[in-house]
This record gives sequence, structure tokens and C-alpha cells, in this order.
Amino acid sequence: MVDATPVLEVRDLDVRFGTKRGLAHVVRGVDYDLHAGETLAIVGESGSGKSVSTLALTKLIPIPPGRVNGTARLQGTDLIACSETELLRFRGRHIGFVFQDPMTSLNPVHPIGRQLTEGMRHHLGIDESEARERAVDLLDQVGIPSPASRLDDYPHQFSGGMRQRVVIAIGLSCDPEVLVADEATTALDVTTQAQIVELIAELQERRGMAVIWITHDLGVVAGIADRVLVMYGGQVVESAPADELFAHPRHPYTVGLMRSLPVLGARRDVELAAIPGLPPAPTDLPPGCAFHPRCTYRLDPRCEREPPPLLEVAPGHYVRSFYEVPADEARAASAAARIEVAPPDRRDDPEVGP
Repeated sequence: MVDATPVLEVRDLDVRFGTKRGLAHVVRGVDYDLHAGETLAIVGESGSGKSVSTLALTKLIPIPPGRVNGTARLQGTDLIACSETELLRFRGRHIGFVFQDPMTSLNPVHPIGRQLTEGMRHHLGIDESEARERAVDLLDQVGIPSPASRLDDYPHQFSGGMRQRVVIAIGLSCDPEVLVADEATTALDVTTQAQIVELIAELQERRGMAVIWITHDLGVVAGIADRVLVMYGGQVVESAPADELFAHPRHPYTVGLMRSLPVLGARRDVELAAIPGLPPAPTDLPPGCAFHPRCTYRLDPRCEREPPPLLEVAPGHYVRSFYEVPADEARAASAAARIEVAPPDRRDDPEVGP
């Protein structure tokens, strides 16, 4: 159930890096609200700025050479304006992170029990005994069998799916208001991926926290997201409620992403559609619409010289384009992808992944 009060308000978020090739404008004017209990999906190709836009919220990027501007208010506190010392109170405690590769998130020389209890002792002020009891309960919640006996095991003693569950437990350990899942299922096989998606959805429903899903795969978020932001070239190019976006995609890039999804059972002689060209380098963004060099719809002369504004084309549905994909083509792209927006199945006893 989505609460009416935003727990996180992001306005005009801007991230730049000084490089040898010039200034890299990685995130450009990103705005969104995140409500308690809501799942916000941020979708886009590699290099679109989706991961940096969330890491920048708590300045988990090197500064310098990075520069972050804008505001990110978490329950009234502007995280962008906070000092490094102040941010230590928010990282882990109010915003938890689950990253793509658990082996780079977990310290290989420390048992997982120590890694689980460290944040709880620091943020919650509890002693080692209470922290270990809480760690056992967390491992049980994320589906680790015999959790008490696994606290002193090291990351290499767990499979990939189990390590990701441990990382989720660490992200949840201090009861954050917001959980950021940054490509949290990309490195997993499809069966484990589905289990992790369902696990986070179940934990979110139980705890009432807000979740930001970052992914390049529209199919992953179709069944769990309340709202979707599609990013390209560091900007939000389309934003809408999930059911509206998947039923009526309006931006050519969103349509291209849908068409490029593989379809289970498709004939082998049917070539997979692909978006031509490559995403722009953040040090060499094209003038006008960032997507126009790859767009098959660039019919308006403004596309190559004017940056299009983000305009509301339907209630809650915003698009940054001078060209709106016709309704019949949008429906065809959605139907071709066979995306169905529906809540994931709930199981009382979720299957434990490999």
C-alpha cells in the first residue's frame, strides 16, 4: 500500500565528472517523488545515468572529480547538502543498498555474521549478542536455511543466490525507509532472479518500506513496479505509472526497449529487434534531443537542435520528446513484448534459491 506522503523528494539532480576528455554530464535534472510502500523502477541502458543518480543521493561517488547538485530530501533533510559526517547517519540506517555483484559487496575475509552486525551495532546502538540474534532473524527472513549455524561462514561458502540474500539482509538490517536495489538480479540465473524479485517484494510489503529498482530490463519490473522512470543520456525521457507505461509507451526509446525484449517461444527465423547505434558519451552529448541520432521517428527539425521539455501527456504520464509514438504502434510494441503488469505470486514459504 503506497502512502500519500513522499519519503524521498528528488529535485533537479545533476551529476558531473571532470575527465581527461572533458566534463562528463552523467545525470541531468532528474526529478521524482518516492512514497512509503512504493516501488519505483529506474530503467535504461548502461551509461544512462540510472545507477549514478541513486549513488549520488548519499554521495557514494568520488567527490572530486564528481560534483553533485540539486536536492534530495529524505523526511525533510536534504542529503545533498549534508556533510560526510552527517551522511554516515543516513547510509545504511535510512537508505539501504543492494548491489549487483554480492562478491564485491561482501568482504571475503570476514564472516557474514560480522558484516551483518556491524551496521546494527553502529546505527541501532545494540550490543553484540542482540545484534547476532537480530542477524539470525534477518537471515531466516531472507530464506537462508539453518541461519544460526551460517553466521560464522564466509562469503565463499555460499552460492551466488545465497550471497545475494545475505546482501539483502545487510541492506535491511537497520530497517531503512528506502531500499535501493541496483541491478540486484543481473548476475543471477533466471530462476534465482525471480526468487530474489519476489523476496524483496514480500519483505517490502511486510515492512512498508519504499524500494528503488534499477535495471536495464523492463520485463523484470513489469510485475513489481508502481511507477517507472525511463532514463537516457542522463535524463528522464519518460515517467508514468507502470500499468500506463507498459500499456501506452509514448517515447521512441521506451518503444525500442520493449521491441528489443526476447519473446519466449518466438520462431528462430524472427530477428530480434534492436535500437540502432550506441548511447551517447556523457562527454559528447548531441545537441537537441539526446536520442535523436538513434531515433527512427526524428521527423521534427527541432529534434536535432532543441532539447525537448518533459511534458505531461496523460495524467501522471510525462514524456520528453517532440514526437509521440502513435497509439497503434505503442500497443504493438507492448503486445510484441508480451509484458503483463500484475503483482507477483505470493507464497507463504518461498522456495530457497540455489
